Formats: sequence, C-alpha cells, structure tokens
Amino acid sequence: MKSQQLTYLSRSGYQRLIAGASSLKSPFLLIVRIYWGWQMFVSGRAHLSDVPAMVQRFQEWGVPFPTFNVYVSGLTECACGLLLLVGFASRLTTIPLIVNFCVAYLTASREVLLNVFSDPDAFVSDAAFLFLLASVIVFIFGPGAFSVDAILKKLFVAPRKKEAEAIAAASPLPEDHHGKLQSLQ
Repeated sequence: MKSQQLTYLSRSGYQRLIAGASSLKSPFLLIVRIYWGWQMFVSGRAHLSDVPAMVQRFQEWGVPFPTFNVYVSGLTECACGLLLLVGFASRLTTIPLIVNFCVAYLTASREVLLNVFSDPDAFVSDAAFLFLLASVIVFIFGPGAFSVDAILKKLFVAPRKKEAEAIAAASPLPEDHHGKLQSLQ
C-alpha cells in the first residue's frame, strides 16, 4: 500500500470518527440535561420539604442567613433544574446553578475544596461536583438540538436570518462616484 493511500485512509477514518462522535453531542446533552435537571429539582425540593432541618444544616456549615439561603438554594435548584431539564434558557439557567454549587463547595464542603489537590478523590466524590459539572457542560456547549431553546431558535431566529439574507440579496449595493460598488460596512 502506498503512503498516499495510507494517509488518505487514515485521514478519511479520522474524519468519520469525528463525524460520528459529533453526532452524539445532542443526545449526550439531552441525557445530561434530563438526568441532572431532574436531580437538581429533587435536591431543591428536599431543601424546601424540611426547611427547619435544612436551616440547621446550613447553620452547621456556617452559611450566613441560613433560612434565607435554604429558600434561595432550594428554589434555585427546583426552578433552574426544571428549566435545564427541558432546555429552556439553558445557558442563562446554568449561571445561578453554577453559583449555587460553588457556594456549596465554599460552605458545606469547605475542607474538600481546600484539599482539592491533596485529596482530589474527595473533591470529585462530593455531592456538589456532578451538579456543578453538568451545569458547566450545558453552559459551555448549550442545550443541544433536542431542547426548547433549539425549537425557539428554529421558529424565531432562522426565519429572521433568512429574511435578512433575502433583503440583502434583493438590495443593490450603493455605487461610488466612479461607478464601482461599495461594500456595506
């Protein structure tokens, strides 16, 4: 086999691998959103179902204004968890979740956070880690094609883009005083 053929087969195989892996992006994001969105909702509901017990835990962790913060944390996890689950305003929704789980590390898991490099297993085993990771994944990559956000984009953004392109194609470009077309900048 010639080196050119080997190079072509290698490149072609790698491109297929990339295409195949890329086709898994939206199903992966759907699974992340559904599973972790639901888990966040359940966690938030647990915060709100026994407020006195959660206030006591927040006090033990040294969280300031524990009653207020139980409600903030519980409502954030409930509301944002459901929004994440369906993929509505996904990137915006993950911001309060990321803050919520960073605060969890700073308060309830402070020792784990301080020892992240000496005991990384404790850091990734902490309850907040996977919630935080799921939130960061959706923040970075978006909700994927199987989401309310994707439906809204198809309904409202795509038609506007096509309309703007049609208007631009139908409009002649202005000419300068020498008869040359000027670009619109």
